[in-house]
Amino acid sequence: MFDINKSRECAASHIIPDFELNFSGESIRASLRASIKLDNGLSLLVLLAMEPSKFPFPCALTFNDVLLLPAYSDFDRQEIDLATNLTPKIRLQIPFVSSPMDTVTDSNLAIALAEAGGIGIIHRNLSFENQADEVKKVKDNKLLVGAAVGPSKGFEERVGALVAAGVDVIVIDSAHGYTKATVDTISHVKNGYPDVEIIAGNIATGEAAEALIKAGADALRVGMGPGAICTTRVISGMGVPQITALFETVRAAKMTKTPIIADGGIVSSGDMVKALAAGASMLMMGSFFASTLEAPGKQVELSEEQVPHRFKSIFNHSGKYLFKEYRGMGSEAAMKEGARIKSEGEYHGKSYSDRTLVAEGVEGLVPIRGTVQEVLDIALGGIKSGFYYCGARTITEMQKKAKFIQITQA
Repeated sequence: MFDINKSRECAASHIIPDFELNFSGESIRASLRASIKLDNGLSLLVLLAMEPSKFPFPCALTFNDVLLLPAYSDFDRQEIDLATNLTPKIRLQIPFVSSPMDTVTDSNLAIALAEAGGIGIIHRNLSFENQADEVKKVKDNKLLVGAAVGPSKGFEERVGALVAAGVDVIVIDSAHGYTKATVDTISHVKNGYPDVEIIAGNIATGEAAEALIKAGADALRVGMGPGAICTTRVISGMGVPQITALFETVRAAKMTKTPIIADGGIVSSGDMVKALAAGASMLMMGSFFASTLEAPGKQVELSEEQVPHRFKSIFNHSGKYLFKEYRGMGSEAAMKEGARIKSEGEYHGKSYSDRTLVAEGVEGLVPIRGTVQEVLDIALGGIKSGFYYCGARTITEMQKKAKFIQITQA
């Protein structure tokens, strides 16, 4: 006989991760007992009991759905150390990596970010010769740098050129990383260049994490659709809210201690804190870095009349309103550029014909907020405040101590 109370308890307990991090169980159980009502009055929990295979998660959460519980602190903010691992062999002073997008990361931004203690990933919307030249510019400054490679025809030549240029880490870059093509590319690169570290993605489930780790990935890029200029969830109806995606992939990667990179959906330093607390070792961002002076996006000056009134005092640079172009790599413009230079495959589709391109990204403008170092200083201050409130001196300690609560949208 069907027991609705038992079903609710099972659903409520399922959402609580079984590693160090924990949600406040009572608050979640209370919210799930209330349950979500469909239009016909049927409880989501009843539907879950009827079709459990269709609902692997009774509830999935993103950054705005949760807060962290404050805890006892016995130290000063100055004692907080944010050093972390990008891969098992590469340790950085700060948990920041720039996204491999053509309006975000070229050699100029990669140099500035590496000097600040992070790392930049050179985008792949370039010929392999030009991408290798960008890598070499960073390496000439004796700094760490990564580069993106697509899991499609022609990647071998690109990888060879990047390795010859001295690249430290290869990012197997795909909108959908849980594919045979990605697995085969990881295996090929790892077998051919065993000393080169590999980051693979993007993924959003534990099953995908296990597959890419088995193939040889040294770190995983997690996030499918949460980015500011990504429309994958709208176009395809696919995705996993980012907090849940992080929990699931961290759980799968725990045994091998494979670092997780949170990629997408981060709009504030509070989101950065939550991502790190949820198990991420690194934060990959696009719009955050696209808004810096070093970013390669074209600079645009808007007239005062074109700027919304509420932004005028914030974005006023001595009477000028300066912005940078920013676009998703799944946007039509970015894909057309990739087709024009015949970089190794597009982000979506197989054809170089404009009419067959299916965009999963958009284009826009972001306000210039300062240099890479200036925007990092502000973000790092916010992260350290979050760690201080949680009583954590390091990222590892934060992940052990952090407790989340689910909140309403009131």
